[in-house]
Parts: sequence; structure tokens; C-alpha cells
Amino acid sequence: MENKISKKKNKKHPWIRFWAAVLIIFFFWRYNNYYLKINETSLTSSKITEPVRFAVLSDLHAHDGSISNDRILSELEQISPDAVFVLGDMYSRDSSVEEKCIAIQLMQNIAKDYPEYFVPGDHDTSENYLSMLSDSGVHVMCYTEETLELKGSRFRIMGIDNVYYTSTFDLNNAFLPDESCYNILLAHIPNYEKFAAFGADLTMCADTHGGMARLPFIGTLYDSFSGKILPTLRSVKVYDKGWFKYNGGAMFITSGIGDSPYPVRLFNLPEIVSLEILPE
Repeated sequence: MENKISKKKNKKHPWIRFWAAVLIIFFFWRYNNYYLKINETSLTSSKITEPVRFAVLSDLHAHDGSISNDRILSELEQISPDAVFVLGDMYSRDSSVEEKCIAIQLMQNIAKDYPEYFVPGDHDTSENYLSMLSDSGVHVMCYTEETLELKGSRFRIMGIDNVYYTSTFDLNNAFLPDESCYNILLAHIPNYEKFAAFGADLTMCADTHGGMARLPFIGTLYDSFSGKILPTLRSVKVYDKGWFKYNGGAMFITSGIGDSPYPVRLFNLPEIVSLEILPE
């Protein structure tokens, strides 16, 4: 009798291990795709007299299961930024009216508490949407510029709404340099060579989702621009996440918040960026 009982117990062990493995994989996947972190970063400038903090978010691709507006607003409150930059694709091209409303409500709530500057992506381009944001106090930046004064420093905010770039693209045709201000360029889609040639003090971009799936110390698994798998191992320069310096300034690419087109983030958490600019 004892031997039979022992055998029955042993038969259960493979199923326990199986379901334990399923739970571990599920929570690992859930953490990678829906845990929202604050990515704190900074840089210095001789044009700044007092520290200034900006929050940067993008690529929500709002849907019923996306990270909630309340969670995002709570993280913004923790950052306590002087202004917020939103870099586009807050809903998806095929979003329902209800899903678009999630993005609109978030943007409207942000504008109630902070100066908010927005550039559309390649998804959230509806004229009605942009008009609603403008009416709610959001600064919609489509080849426009504004000057913002914060803590004794002047910031020149420039925004563009390109969804593609021609070979003749040149930002000098749209904006004139102003060395009396700290110049910030906002764009959804990165274009390192052209942005470096323009030379804003700071360029903020999004769109890449950080490459979605990444490996520690190696980088993105697949680069959609070059079409290469493990591009960094093939000496392909990839502009998908983090800082990229150029003469006179630097470009920062955020990996954004959302999980479009599929929730396959790996070692690449959804993020809101807390960017502090410090006196040099």
C-alpha cells in the first residue's frame, strides 16, 4: 500500500513543475510588457542656469489592455516635470473610437497639470484628434516652434510631423538657429544623420519601441530599418533606444509605453523618461 501511494504522488510532480514553469513564464512576460518604469537620465548645458526636468512619453497605442491612464498620470506626478513631451502614436491606425478616447483623455489630463508639447506619429494623425488636443491646451507641434521660459532659462521647442523623409529633407529649411535658447527638436521617427546635421541641443524621438525584444549587452534582436537579425553583432549601427551624440548635441530615443503590434517586449520595459537638464 505504501509503495502505491508513493507512486501516485510522484506522478503529480511533472504536472506541478509544468504549471510552475507556465506561471513563471507568464509573470516574466507580464513584467516585460506591462510594468511601467521611470527611466531617469540627464545631460548638462552651459545654456541652463537651474536644473529643469522634462517627462517624455510615446507610443501608447492605446487599447483595452494597455497600461492605464491612471498609472501613467501617477508616474508623471512622481516625476513632477516642468513640462511634458509626447512623441506620437498614442493610438493605433486601426483603433476603435473608444481606444482613441483613451489617448485623448490621457493627453487632456496631462495638459491640465503641465505644459504639454506633442508631435503626432505615423498612426495618430486624425485632424479631428489634433484639433481636440489643441482645444484642450496641448501644444500640437507640426512644423511649428514655441519659446518656453523655465527657471531663468529659455527653451526653443520645435516639432515636426514627418512619417517619412525624402533624400532632400533638411530642417534648416524649416527652422532658423537661435543660439540664445536651448534648442529642443521633437520628432516621432528618428533620422540621426539629418538631425545631427541640424544640430539642436537636444533631439527627442520615439517610434522604434526600443526594438521590442532585446538581449542584455547585445541589443535588439531584429532591426526593422536594416532588416538584420542581431544587427549589432553584424556591425550595423542601430538607432533604436537611448542616447546618440552628435556635434553640438545629442539625440535620445525612448522605447515608449505600448505593445504594438504584439506584446513581445523582452528586456525592454515600457517607460516614461525623466530627463533632467543641468547647468554645466
